[in-house]
Amino acid sequence: MMVRAPLTPEQLEAGRRLGATLRRARASRTLNEVAASAGISPETLRKIETGRLPSPAFGVVAALASTLGLSLDALAVEWAGAAVRSERSA
Repeated sequence: MMVRAPLTPEQLEAGRRLGATLRRARASRTLNEVAASAGISPETLRKIETGRLPSPAFGVVAALASTLGLSLDALAVEWAGAAVRSERSA
C-alpha cells in the first residue's frame, strides 16, 4: 500500500486559491447546479471551494473549468500562484 505524503503549506494555500477562484466563477449559480453539470457531488465541490480538498483530480478540475467557462491555463496559474509567475519571469 502506498502512503501519500502530507501536503505542504504551499500546496494547501494553492488549494485555497483554486477553491476561491472556482467559487468566484460560480457566482450566482448554485453549488448543486454546478456540481451536477461537472458530474461531481455537491460535497466534493464544497470541499474544493473551501480548500478542504486542496488537490482535486485533474478530471474534476477540467470538468469544473468547462462547466464554469474557465481556461485550464488560467486555473493552473491561479493554483500555482506566485511561484509559477516568478519562475516564468526569471
